Amino acid sequence: MEDRRSRSSILDPLSSANMECYTSSRLSYSHGYGMPLSDLTVGEVLVRAARAHPDALCLVSRHQGIRMTYAQFLEAVDRASRAFLALGLQKGDRVAIWATNSAEWVITQFATARIGAILVNLNPAYRALELETALRASEAQTLILIQGFRSSDYIQILRSICPELEGVHAGGLRSAKLPELRNVIYLGEDVPPGLLGWRDFLQGAQAVPESALEERSSSLSFDDAINIQFTSGTTGNPKGATLSHHNIVNNARFIGAAMKIEGRDKVCIPVPFYHCFGTVLGNMVCVASGAAMVVPAASFDPLATLQAVHEERCTALYGVPTMFLAEIEHPDFEKFDLRSLRTGIMAGSPCPIELMRKVVEVMHCREMTIAYGLTEASPVITQTRAEDPIEVRVRTVGPALPNTEIKLTDPRTGRIVPIGQPGELCTRGYHVMKGYYKNPQATAEAIDEEGWLRSGDLATMDERGYVKITGRVKDMVIRGGENIYPREIEEFLYTHPKVSEVQVIGIPDARYGEEVMAWIRLKEGAECTAEEIKAFCKDRIAHYKIPRVVKFVSEFPMTVTGKVQKYKMREMAIEEFGLKEVARVPTA
Repeated sequence: MEDRRSRSSILDPLSSANMECYTSSRLSYSHGYGMPLSDLTVGEVLVRAARAHPDALCLVSRHQGIRMTYAQFLEAVDRASRAFLALGLQKGDRVAIWATNSAEWVITQFATARIGAILVNLNPAYRALELETALRASEAQTLILIQGFRSSDYIQILRSICPELEGVHAGGLRSAKLPELRNVIYLGEDVPPGLLGWRDFLQGAQAVPESALEERSSSLSFDDAINIQFTSGTTGNPKGATLSHHNIVNNARFIGAAMKIEGRDKVCIPVPFYHCFGTVLGNMVCVASGAAMVVPAASFDPLATLQAVHEERCTALYGVPTMFLAEIEHPDFEKFDLRSLRTGIMAGSPCPIELMRKVVEVMHCREMTIAYGLTEASPVITQTRAEDPIEVRVRTVGPALPNTEIKLTDPRTGRIVPIGQPGELCTRGYHVMKGYYKNPQATAEAIDEEGWLRSGDLATMDERGYVKITGRVKDMVIRGGENIYPREIEEFLYTHPKVSEVQVIGIPDARYGEEVMAWIRLKEGAECTAEEIKAFCKDRIAHYKIPRVVKFVSEFPMTVTGKVQKYKMREMAIEEFGLKEVARVPTA
């Protein structure tokens, strides 16, 4: 039997022990160092992993009943790679995928990388307008899709955009609205007319020799674009962040090192693949570390996630805070043995301190880490370390990853703020995207002439370089000239014994410009009033921070990845309280 404990040193002899961070003694500036950058492409990382430990478990897709070793996974990836070449795909061509989590999704991710095509991740929640916008913006030549997700019929939606699909042969599409689109590949049985089934697509690999794949793969550079991820989620119109092999490979290596991920680890990945959380923190981290990817379900299901951890003996678990909360609060939670868990990542939105403590205590994730970043940064910028004390891991998002610079600046002046003062987090380094796809204006607005990417997030930094996110620049509430940071109020309200979840926003006010509003989800069976919440706040936080409006809800408007959409909350509040006129006032 193979000694899997030795595999961590075969691929990448790195650990968090040599991950250091330099911090200015006066200003909020730091950079991580101590680990070298890799010059490998995504495909080269996979090939190296498969050669190092071919018989080790690589991918488990539980809802499909699929289990693959690294050798089997590489074989599946190379077959799909040659099939893409059979379609005539060139380096830099775009392949969009509109699907929930599956083995085929992961295979496509690495197959497109092997041939130098650019994978375009599409949100499963997209409807017709969003799909058309993303496909046009990315100029996708190939689309891979499933039948649908939740209430969305993908085939019907696509045909509403491309009525030309009716009656055409596979590969013969000529669409008026999507002039670049040529191939539509279907994942599923009973292939609709005009689409190419996945099995038939794979048959095309027979016409392409392995030498053609190797020739294409060897021609690639680690600086080539490899992925387009549309980012908007909580803030507005989507833009295609273009990421390179260099971005993704190195970010994955450093993320894995912060968690001490090794070949013996099994990572449970319930987060969606269309997002960086799934593709980079999940799939790429595992392959770069020689670990196993465990996919519990097509989309997030708390019960399926608990079952996967229990039955596969997973050692790491990923999720946004709402996912961990759903798992802990599941009525069957006590039935599962989660003692195999050691580490994982909680990211995507601010983590309540009490939730983090529960994850460590009742889910046994004693080395759970917090990661912070954004799609444009590949995505992780800072991450707590597995060995950090619990107090650090619940109160900060950690220091900069290696080869990553951070500075916090005054949003108004652009000057670096002193240690301990809030400022907008900006970052520079290998991880910053190549730009928004064919959108130089938006790129210039996000990345300045010195290469600094503006995050839009407010943060503070301590003397060791550890960062605490305090809110969004746009979320900051300015009430009568007072700057109010919603995260501070949220953390306080989480200490109320009846509060399960809370989100704080600013709403327009004719007198003060803005007022504080709290959306609260109570714990099961709890009853509470707005007056009780306000009384709880009185004399404990400054009067101007006490929510003027309290709204009790059963859920929050969210993206498919579990991020709360505060801009939608503000829009809903403006509509509910008749504040449209007030909202038009420039100071509101």
